[in-house]
Amino acid sequence: MPIGGSKQPPVITELEEAIVVSQLSGREWDVSGSTSRMLGSRVLTDYSSAGFAKIAALEGGESLEFCYGCGKCVPVCPVDLVSEYGPRKIHRGVQTGLDLFRADELWMCTTCGNCLRVCPKQVNMIEVMPAVREVAMADGTIPEELQQVMEKTFRYGNALGENPRRRHAWTRGADVEVRVLANDPRPVDVLFYVEDYWSYHPRGQQAAQAFARILASLDVDFAILGAEEKTLGDSQRLAGEKGLFEALMEEVVEVLSKYQFKRIVTPDPHGFNALRKVYPKHGHNFEALHYSQLLASMVDRMEFQGRLDAKVTFHDPCYLGRHNGEYEAPRKLLEAIPGVDLLEMGRCRENSYCCGGGGGGMWLDGFNSNHVSERLSERRVREAADTGADILAVACPYEVSRFEDAAKSTGNEHLRVMDIAEMLDIAMRAQDWRS
Repeated sequence: MPIGGSKQPPVITELEEAIVVSQLSGREWDVSGSTSRMLGSRVLTDYSSAGFAKIAALEGGESLEFCYGCGKCVPVCPVDLVSEYGPRKIHRGVQTGLDLFRADELWMCTTCGNCLRVCPKQVNMIEVMPAVREVAMADGTIPEELQQVMEKTFRYGNALGENPRRRHAWTRGADVEVRVLANDPRPVDVLFYVEDYWSYHPRGQQAAQAFARILASLDVDFAILGAEEKTLGDSQRLAGEKGLFEALMEEVVEVLSKYQFKRIVTPDPHGFNALRKVYPKHGHNFEALHYSQLLASMVDRMEFQGRLDAKVTFHDPCYLGRHNGEYEAPRKLLEAIPGVDLLEMGRCRENSYCCGGGGGGMWLDGFNSNHVSERLSERRVREAADTGADILAVACPYEVSRFEDAAKSTGNEHLRVMDIAEMLDIAMRAQDWRS
């Protein structure tokens, strides 16, 4: 710096050709002017902001443009492990002309939330994807599988298209009395909100029956809605059917207003998420618990007559764990069962892998088969089998059927998939889990 105090810019002399030879290795380095200019800043002109503007105009769509390409989301994205995906890749796609409103990539996100967990810019795909899907759905750009589910939900109040009058048929195999509020509307402590897959799916019904037996053995005052129950609709909302969700919510709240209860308990993390986070935004507040939380508070009262004697690994549901922070209740129940040796998978708790069922993914396996090397449920079953476990324990109605199918398709039939409620019931009744 000269005496005057003003820093003078350096004088740059560029040579058309300049080679530097290392004194140590003798290796030659090209430091010609054209090479040096590659290190300078330059204006990027290979993208348009039009796609971001269209998405940002939607409520919830603003954050996609926040991405600055750090890439932290990609290695934790469950879809990227079986495909090419992740918010950073979606962001770059929109930068370079991808019309997300019409792209297959729109429907591949399971809204598992793992990307948001690590994103320093808070790019929230849990809000972005449903917002864009809502527009695509209104335009008729929706996978046929998903369209069928929405039509069934609208017509019957459940995603499986089953007759509402059969919603409590599962109670006949429970071997305990299950009160239906329409028949006996007295006030009740626990309103057991069964949801679709425990009501209708054969494997879900077995878990529902087990849970009812556990409640009865603990002298819990509980009841169900029976034919009056409709899905809480959170998966439909995340798949883009906001209007259908809001209609379902109003019908659900109208039914609930007819009865007196202290708390709602559901086995479905998605329904639990709706009651805990979404319904209150519309002025509907209930004390809501996942069934594992209720049972964990009563574990000291459980009387176990037998042992399981099995190695068990547990899959954290995305909407129970990452979305709502509950990791301990399921583990407390498993550790209480005599003979259980709990083994953790590498991806567990806040970094748990996704079964692929969230955000409408439960109904999109056919659509996604053209875009992934294997289903997310198959990838997860492989991880479970690698622990050496005998049982893959779950706490979400979506997962028993998904993982049982995956165990067969991956050659891991030896891995038994069981809901925690089933495992508790077996130990309390001294039955053999292998039968």
